[in-house]
Amino acid sequence: MFDRILFPIDDSDGVAAVRDSVYALAAAHDATLHVLNVADTAHDSVTRIGDQVVDALEQAGEQIVDETAAKAAEQGIPTETAVIQGGVAATITTYAETAEIDLIVMPTQGRTGIEERLLGSTTERVSRETPVPLLTLRPDAAPLTTPIERLLVPTDGSDTAAGALDVGIELAVADGSTLQLLSIIDTGLFGGDLRADQYTESLTSAAERIIDDARDRATAAGVADVVTAVEDDESVAGGIRSYAADADSDCIVVGTHGRTGLDRYLLGSVTETLIRTAPVPVLVVPPTEHAAEE
Repeated sequence: MFDRILFPIDDSDGVAAVRDSVYALAAAHDATLHVLNVADTAHDSVTRIGDQVVDALEQAGEQIVDETAAKAAEQGIPTETAVIQGGVAATITTYAETAEIDLIVMPTQGRTGIEERLLGSTTERVSRETPVPLLTLRPDAAPLTTPIERLLVPTDGSDTAAGALDVGIELAVADGSTLQLLSIIDTGLFGGDLRADQYTESLTSAAERIIDDARDRATAAGVADVVTAVEDDESVAGGIRSYAADADSDCIVVGTHGRTGLDRYLLGSVTETLIRTAPVPVLVVPPTEHAAEE
């Protein structure tokens, strides 16, 4: 399913912590692993040694990608490497498009301190702009299991959620996963309204229809084991996290926004909250028309 996987790397603890999971994923999909280091042009790194002008960031990047590729090769994983100057998030997304990448894999954060904020914000920026699915891994969590046993796909019936459902179904078929389909009723929208019960009943009926349609699509596509649920919570992200913990989900597949419009703020906020806080890996799926939106 994922023939070309992009692993953007630096020398941080967060990247080192997820490296084995990335190798396992590439091996499971017989994928070529593209190892990319971005020499961030926001930092001045050029120096002169004798008669030579040397870019210290590029030199360090070459060493990092070569070491990562060598370890991948030891496991029989084919690799391509690149060190490119530019802004980090923009360079990653441009490379993914140019190299026809099927999946980007990045850590959500570092383990401590400022690294947590820097890595996390870079991953979130990529999630907003990526033209291809992005798998985010928590460095402080257990390694990703491959094949994935339990795959959680939250859905609200929107076009954006449908795109994530398509990817989730394809991955569930490829990995033989149990597909967990979930719809969250956001009770936080009601506040103190006395008619909340009436609203909840109507929204529950709609959510059940959405889940039934999603189950039918999954079984028609060949998913052998489908579990469905409709839950309510004061926040959509909170409800997804709670379900994932209770159901022992191994990965959450969720849609994200385009580059413009209201979806960017509503869907994007849920997805970015999950990237930061979910206890398991999050697979972010951009809308299919993403590349055309400017």
